[in-house]
Amino acid sequence: MTDLGIATQIITATDPAPHSLSLTYEDRFLRRKRLTTVEGATVLLDLPRATSLEEGQQLATETGQRVDIFAAPEQLLAVSGPDLHRMAWHIGNRHTPCQIEADRLLIQRDHVIMAMLSHLGAVVTEVTEPFTPEGGAYGHGRTHSHEHGNTLHAHAHDHTHDHSHDH
Repeated sequence: MTDLGIATQIITATDPAPHSLSLTYEDRFLRRKRLTTVEGATVLLDLPRATSLEEGQQLATETGQRVDIFAAPEQLLAVSGPDLHRMAWHIGNRHTPCQIEADRLLIQRDHVIMAMLSHLGAVVTEVTEPFTPEGGAYGHGRTHSHEHGNTLHAHAHDHTHDHSHDH
């Protein structure tokens, strides 16, 4: 197995790289991890902070190797219907990642959200496709949504952070 070295940078792809990674939406949120390319080579990703890798980007290693990033097909729900903007509001109100297209919305499979959207009149279909949802608000992209520790939380909202979860 070929070792491509340590990837410490994310760059915009200008030409196809000789190696590629096909990762799901969840798998593209990384900081440090050894990854195996589609071609069977390994690369150690070592970034300063957890980052959302996006399709069309490349990893750049310390030795000059480049690795293309692709969104892998995954099980999703396609949401369509005449009141799509209303469905988008309900999806966003639940902080659910959403890929917005002209005539449909794509979200991760969730039977509770599926039932709610169907009840509201949406046409919900199970599909398997790459998932590239919109980035987060305020230009931050995807981040862990609940701060822990002594941090400034300088925006107003109508929900609390009084729960715990594993990391």
